[in-house]
Amino acid sequence: MAFAHASDPASRVHPVDAVLLTCGVPLFLGGLLSDIAYARTYQIQWSNFAAWLIAGAMVFTGLALAWTLLQMIRSSFRDRRRLIVFLLLLATFALGLVNSFIHARDAWGSMPSGLVLSIIITLLAAAATWLGLSSIRLGVRP
Repeated sequence: MAFAHASDPASRVHPVDAVLLTCGVPLFLGGLLSDIAYARTYQIQWSNFAAWLIAGAMVFTGLALAWTLLQMIRSSFRDRRRLIVFLLLLATFALGLVNSFIHARDAWGSMPSGLVLSIIITLLAAAATWLGLSSIRLGVRP
């Protein structure tokens, strides 16, 4: 079995798109897990880990957002799936920026709003990645 793209050229996933979409999810997930660890242990270093992981995820989300916008402009805004991915990434970036500001506060000042935002952002990033990569099909090459 090999990866084969869908037959429609507009729905193909560019390798750069795949890399940028997938890099943010584990970083946001790591931030969420660090927030959970901080909420359970009250060790300040977990809050610091979460802040750095969210900052790293924001870099990749911003790059994925810019790349998706360029791809939308290139396809003349005809691909509805790409538009939905763009809107999900935009929401992820906006909420991630708010979450970064919340994590910049005192460690206990980031709870519980930082944890709730981390959950929402992780789900948004996962949804954007899933939808952005859903045009990849498994199949046998001819």
